[in-house]
Amino acid sequence: MIFLFRRKPSVKSLLVNPIQILSNELKDIIFSQFDSHKPYQKPQFRVSSIKPYSTSKFPEYEMPTVTWGVVHGRKEKLVSRVIICDYLKSIGIIPDELEEVELPSTVEMMRGRVEFLQKIGLTIDDINEYPLMLGCSVRKNTIPVLGYLEKVGIQRSKMGEFVKKYPQVLHASVVVELVPVVRFLRGLDVEKQDIGYVLMKYPELLGFKLEGTMSTSVAYLVSIGVNPRDIGPMVTQYPFFLGMRVGTMIKPLVEYLVSLGLPKRVLARMIEKRAYVIGYDLEEMVKPNVDCLLSFGVRKEALASVIAQYPQILGLPLKAKLSTQQYFFNLKLKIDPEGFARVIERMPQVISLGQNVIMKPVEFLLGRGISVEDAAKMIVKCPQLLALQVGLMKNSFYFFKSEMGRPLKELVEFPEYFTYGLESRIKPRYQRLQHKGIRSSLSWFLNCSDQRFEERLYADYVETEIEGPLFVMGGKLDLPGNQMVSDEEDESDDEMLYRRTVSL
Repeated sequence: MIFLFRRKPSVKSLLVNPIQILSNELKDIIFSQFDSHKPYQKPQFRVSSIKPYSTSKFPEYEMPTVTWGVVHGRKEKLVSRVIICDYLKSIGIIPDELEEVELPSTVEMMRGRVEFLQKIGLTIDDINEYPLMLGCSVRKNTIPVLGYLEKVGIQRSKMGEFVKKYPQVLHASVVVELVPVVRFLRGLDVEKQDIGYVLMKYPELLGFKLEGTMSTSVAYLVSIGVNPRDIGPMVTQYPFFLGMRVGTMIKPLVEYLVSLGLPKRVLARMIEKRAYVIGYDLEEMVKPNVDCLLSFGVRKEALASVIAQYPQILGLPLKAKLSTQQYFFNLKLKIDPEGFARVIERMPQVISLGQNVIMKPVEFLLGRGISVEDAAKMIVKCPQLLALQVGLMKNSFYFFKSEMGRPLKELVEFPEYFTYGLESRIKPRYQRLQHKGIRSSLSWFLNCSDQRFEERLYADYVETEIEGPLFVMGGKLDLPGNQMVSDEEDESDDEMLYRRTVSL
């Protein structure tokens, strides 16, 4: 007869290999079925003396399993999640999108996250717009990210606004994701003090890959003639082009404008100064506006000039503006639709001028004895008159009448007279003519470069003036952002087209 003895497991052996002990106990149960002298008894495990498994409430466990701790921990997490979700609902946050998000273990920690987001300026509604931000640890995620953003120039008072615009930034790694983007912007010559301004305008930049859309957009613009040194100011002015795809957005727009007669070199200069033009939707804005200009009588060959002078015209609600101004010009200024089209060709900015602004110089001309019909002719020939300051016009007119003693007819024939500086050009040139005893038209001594004027002054004869438009797209009109007309006669057509632009 074989006797089987059950040996009580020692504390040491249980600590060393608890799974092996459980296995031995199962063997004892099996063997006990063959022991006729010993009835079967349920094994009892005393664990009260074992520190890692001890509990004051339940000193003994019946039939323990190795998965008990895992199940128990899972239950605790589920209970904790339910409590946290109830808390979020109680303050107005809908936790439906948080099912797959790891939440903190206690309500106190979640309350801390909510309160921190509220301190930086977010509301419950803002959190509901992107509840996934509640999955970000304040210490590990939120504070490092916000600290870096403040370091690069985002003001603390605007931090909530920034996070509201781009809440995904809270999930970002400062070292892996944020720092490389800021370095890339600095590499494009964006000034250090402008980094915060750029990111505030377009926070999504922080989520772009450097080797993707941003690099491609820059490379294409440089390829069409944009100066690499101007990329930085362009980004500061309109950072959104960094997120535009070349093949579907930038390139089609460029090719369409070139097809209208706008040279690439001129287009590149235009984009450098007004990068926001890249953002105009080709199908929804640009093409309809070009068709609108044609429908109002602007000649196809003048489209390139109109766009070069006033690129914003591609993005305006153009039909409504043109309709309003055309009616006003016809009613108040007695300028017919054809004359209005010529005004647009010579100065497209007129569609954005207020009617009260337009009437001031017109009333000045009418008050000096010029008829409505003659004033209309002057405006069609030189629309820049409508943007001049009346005070400057008064000074020039006084000199014209008192010093020159010329008839009003000459002003009607050459209204560009008002666009030249009285002290810088009109007076000194007229005085030299007087000294030489030369009598000429206003156009002869004003509408030429200094070098050309000297040649005319000392020539053996007074050359005949060439018939045709002598004043093209702006003349010497001094307006904010004005590009002065060059008097150089050897400029290329492309350069002349750009340099003759006038911007309000």
